[in-house]
Amino acid sequence: MTLFIMTKNLLRGMLLLLGLLTAFEATVPDLATAASKPPQKAATHKAVHKAAVDTALRYAEAIAKGDKITTGQLDFACQYKLLTVPSASPPHPPAMDASYEGCWQELTTGHAPLLKRSDIGMNILWPSTGSLVFYGDELSRTQASAFVMDALGVSPPGTGLHLTVTDIRPIPNGSFRLKPNGKVIGVPTTLVTLTVHYHDPLTSPVTFAPGSVHWANTITRERRAVKSIITQWVVFTGLRPHGFPRDTAVFHLPVATTPEAPGMMADKIPFTTEISRALPNSIVWWGPEDQPGTLTAAAARAATFPELRDRVALLNRILIIDPHQVDALTVLTRHLYAVLLREAAQSHKLNVKDPALSLTVNEFYWNIYATAGRLDLANGMEMGGFSQPTPADFLYRLLPAQETLARTHPEQLDNRFRLGMAYRWNNDQRHMIETFESLLNDIPTDRKTPRAEALMQSAWSRINKVAWNRILHDPDSVRAYEDAQASSALAELPLDKFLAEYTMAYSMIFMPGYGDKGKMLQHLTEAKRWFDETPGRDDEVWRYFLASEGLKAVLDADPMFQPILAATEKPKG
Repeated sequence: MTLFIMTKNLLRGMLLLLGLLTAFEATVPDLATAASKPPQKAATHKAVHKAAVDTALRYAEAIAKGDKITTGQLDFACQYKLLTVPSASPPHPPAMDASYEGCWQELTTGHAPLLKRSDIGMNILWPSTGSLVFYGDELSRTQASAFVMDALGVSPPGTGLHLTVTDIRPIPNGSFRLKPNGKVIGVPTTLVTLTVHYHDPLTSPVTFAPGSVHWANTITRERRAVKSIITQWVVFTGLRPHGFPRDTAVFHLPVATTPEAPGMMADKIPFTTEISRALPNSIVWWGPEDQPGTLTAAAARAATFPELRDRVALLNRILIIDPHQVDALTVLTRHLYAVLLREAAQSHKLNVKDPALSLTVNEFYWNIYATAGRLDLANGMEMGGFSQPTPADFLYRLLPAQETLARTHPEQLDNRFRLGMAYRWNNDQRHMIETFESLLNDIPTDRKTPRAEALMQSAWSRINKVAWNRILHDPDSVRAYEDAQASSALAELPLDKFLAEYTMAYSMIFMPGYGDKGKMLQHLTEAKRWFDETPGRDDEVWRYFLASEGLKAVLDADPMFQPILAATEKPKG
């Protein structure tokens, strides 16, 4: 019985093995026969790929050149309408036919939102006028043609763009009907991947930086200039047998269709498994090492522009590529600081001809203003609904650039001085004091004039803190007096002597009981003596200092100050 079972199992195994061998022989092709046949299928695929690549390249380049005719001839939706809409032009319209213009308008409608400028304050980007292509948050949903639009252009080897083929692969056939309820036509479909390279970092399109989140309207999000991006294009082949004037076309935008009856779904024409689009994760941004010479030359060029808008736009463009570009940071900070001083001059309306005295008066204007109303230093263009940038916009753009410059080039003492004052005007109390304390540590003791200046600015930062907080027993009022006193001992110029004496008097306003009023009068008297020796002196300017907020109330309240007020009073008549 056991022998019978073993024999039966052995026979079954032999039969199974024989079946497997027979099946294998049936599936293995005759290699000799296959080798003798021409590789027709491979050749056909190669021809299809070549036609698809050529069509995708020609189509993208035609868009970049603004070539409406070639674009229309290679666009599937445009050709489909000519073939299926009775009122449309014939399948082979002449070059001047209106259908090309209509197709172009449909294609470029999606570009318009990317070309709308929404410059707020001092955040404008170069080019300052005309087209700035900005993809914003809609990058993943932006149509492929927007990455080669004619605003970007094709003009190698200068500005513009050029295309390289990155990949080619077949995808499932695309399908469509030529008439309602008609036969569904399937055509070979190829996905052609093209990398778009932008030549010029100063005119290339812009996106938000990776990881940049829209927290609030008042927070400026980091932006980057695009160096290259990969796009994919869906190309149909084998169209001519179905009545199309050309055998290949790019499926870029779907054909607009309407439902056959209310409530029904409209046909999706064509139907494909992929669409023509950009691959957002493929972006490469311009960086500091790509074209450093271009950035240096652009910073020098920006400094010569007569319009502030143009200057800031080009400098901002440089700094989104290289945030540490020293030339751009230097030009931007100096120009914005100068604009703030100009705004001060327009507000106080004093005609001060001497440059050094004018600088002192304009900085003094913001010192006093920052402790009082400060609306102009806090209300930006966007928040206030203004049509032009405000001093707040200049200050907000100035500060981060100054901070970067101070961090990367601390040896530029003039920038650190301006940074400390900008902190003061921005009411950043800790940093406005620490900046000048740091400067005092870094300036050698034998350099009297810059040390006197640092002590003077330290005094005004402490005065700002006490005046804004309204804490009259704050020890910083005493320290402000001491800083001004030390500045007076080092000062060598009459203008510096005047300002030191005046600052000591002003700091006493915030001491309990105004300190020693006789001493305050003494400091003001000394201040007037040094002021009279200052080049460009003008009694109008002296009266302006005496009429400053805080000091004027003290002087008007006590008769002992009347002589100094009367000595500079404007003659009547």
